[in-house]
Amino acid sequence: MQDIAVEHYASLGGIEAQGPDSTWVVRRHSIEYLLPAFAGEEIEIRTWVENIRKARSLRRYEFVRKGDGKILVKGETDWVFVDVKTGNLKAILPEVAGIFHTK
Repeated sequence: MQDIAVEHYASLGGIEAQGPDSTWVVRRHSIEYLLPAFAGEEIEIRTWVENIRKARSLRRYEFVRKGDGKILVKGETDWVFVDVKTGNLKAILPEVAGIFHTK
């Protein structure tokens, strides 16, 4: 889940927007396994940012079997925005928050 989140974030320009003094740290992962996947099946991973609060962001995931469109796994990650130099939480920069289309 972390790899797809980073890939999505980078594709939106997030790494450039956050600059060198900020980073994201995982606070909590939650995974719910609904159905099994089998060798040879194609799986699509969907991810989106559900909401953004002062220094936190909730990202959701779905792992979907392409053959029948069934959701195999649901997950979410609670991310916190951190100052690289101090290690303390910091408010998410407006230019970072602006790249996400949240509900």
